[in-house]
Amino acid sequence: MKSLPRLWERPPTNWQAGSLECKQLPDQLCFGIAWNMPQQQLLKIKVLPHGENLPLPEYESAQAAGMDLRAAIEDSDELICAPGARCLVPTGLAIALPAGFEAQVRPRSGLALKHGITVLNSPGTIDADYRGEIKVILINLGQEDFRFSRGDRIAQLVIAKVEQPRVEIALELDTTERANGGFGSTGV
Repeated sequence: MKSLPRLWERPPTNWQAGSLECKQLPDQLCFGIAWNMPQQQLLKIKVLPHGENLPLPEYESAQAAGMDLRAAIEDSDELICAPGARCLVPTGLAIALPAGFEAQVRPRSGLALKHGITVLNSPGTIDADYRGEIKVILINLGQEDFRFSRGDRIAQLVIAKVEQPRVEIALELDTTERANGGFGSTGV
């Protein structure tokens, strides 16, 4: 089996990993990221035309939980997000997650601390059966306009395993020490 390409390199047209295959289509790029989990899970990423020539999502350190997502706005455009405004920022990417996984879109800490930019529905959830473009809902909680340019790192994508338990109605729930203590019940 061929080794995986580094995330910032595009794989050959018919790159294969075991029985999984990623083919390049005429108007888009496609690559896969595998990680060490049972059955070698693979995240397939499709690069849409307006996402071409942007760096691919990658982990910025060996133990990073999230891959950076980038703004896929036109070179000549800027997206200005005014204080208190919501902005929908395209990434130029679509993904195919394995069943039983989700992708969480989370804020970047530097944008939040320095500029008050955060993911509005944090974490945003991308379900395993969604195949559309990933777009990030950002809000400017800062005091000044914020300008997004093409290629800016705007959010992180964290892949997580999810469970779908059976649901049943219960007349009583088991008791715990906390019981029904809600907001602030465990301290400030």
